[in-house]
Amino acid sequence: QVRLVEFGGGSVQAGGSLRLSCISSEGTFGGLCIAWFRQAPGKERETVAGIDMLGTTKYANSMKGRVTISKDDDKHTVDLQMDSLKPEDTGVYYCAAQGTIRGHCYGVTLDRSKYNQWGQGSQVTVSS
Repeated sequence: QVRLVEFGGGSVQAGGSLRLSCISSEGTFGGLCIAWFRQAPGKERETVAGIDMLGTTKYANSMKGRVTISKDDDKHTVDLQMDSLKPEDTGVYYCAAQGTIRGHCYGVTLDRSKYNQWGQGSQVTVSS
């Protein structure tokens, strides 16, 4: 299993933007599928977006149209660009992996139960 670390969270006013990044302890994501999730206080963790090893993306309705997930092959990160943020977007954002570095994860799923390698999370706070 890989260790994942998220960074880039912070505080922003409503309407602002943040970019989160996820890195792996292996320095690459290889054959993994990666997804971003979020958990607001007192609520269940929900899927935001995912990307497979080929770069195919999928977005959940939670933030669709306001987020973009992408891979940066130079920096070896999976990024989540978040725009037009709202106070209800406040929460802890996690990246998670499905599969193995040497495997082949095609066709990203938004099913949280399929992801078994999780980062510690990064706090995002949006003020009104």
